[in-house]
Amino acid sequence: MSLFINGFFNKHKHQFDQLFKVVISSCQGVSASSSPIPTLRLPLMNALVTTSYDPFDVLLSFVISIVGSFIALTAARKIVTPNGSISMSNVVAAGLSLGGIGVWSMHFMGMLALKMDLGVSYSLMETLLSLVAAVVATSLALAFVARRPQKLQRIAAAGLVLGLGVTFMHYFGMAGMRFGGYIQWSYTLIAASMVIAIVAATAALWLAFNTRTVVARSVAAVIMGLAVCAMHYTGMMAADFICTTDNRLAVPTGTGVISSMDLPTLVTMLSLSIALVLSLDQIMQRVLAKAR
Repeated sequence: MSLFINGFFNKHKHQFDQLFKVVISSCQGVSASSSPIPTLRLPLMNALVTTSYDPFDVLLSFVISIVGSFIALTAARKIVTPNGSISMSNVVAAGLSLGGIGVWSMHFMGMLALKMDLGVSYSLMETLLSLVAAVVATSLALAFVARRPQKLQRIAAAGLVLGLGVTFMHYFGMAGMRFGGYIQWSYTLIAASMVIAIVAATAALWLAFNTRTVVARSVAAVIMGLAVCAMHYTGMMAADFICTTDNRLAVPTGTGVISSMDLPTLVTMLSLSIALVLSLDQIMQRVLAKAR
């Protein structure tokens, strides 16, 4: 059988060669005249997202931190009353000023300064709980130190607690980010941001009870603002954003989620509400002091 097949192909070899040349030339003609076959482009997965910062928003976050720090320093002067008792209203006022405006509002303004080609939303639960954590930690630390502000051991202990509270607020707030990917952390920079937070918190507590004049409070507020911003942006350097979706700009939606475009409205409303409450509290205290 094999001899028959070999003989058949050898006999008609010339005809097969001619047929093969015709087929090849036809295919070449079709390839030259037809449009090229489109290349299938797969989405770039697990890609590191390029980030940058808006200088104006960075500066604004610094200003917000200074304002919050200055109001907190002013309220802290009234925490200890003339008869030696602790004024809880001024403790809360200072906590709201430093924790709510100086730290929390500054944090989310700093998040808005972050620019990247990635759709981002924020979970309202983590966002609001981070505000509560910052205010509670600041208020407790101030109340603890106010009882004996001359004791450096109390300032150091409260500074440790407050620094850890601020660190928790920062990373818990970042855990509320919703986007198509994940964050790859540098634990060395996380540790550095934690150290900065503890040092900044300790310095803030000392300054809160050791500044008497407006000039001294202003300088102290600038120092505190710089320290808070240093902690925040060091923490941001610890985060690499990795995209795992083909539609990078899709903004996650759902119940209890606010987009990054609506975040400025939320932060502004809460900050103004805190400032209004603090202003009314200070006005009422002055009115009551004059009435006495």
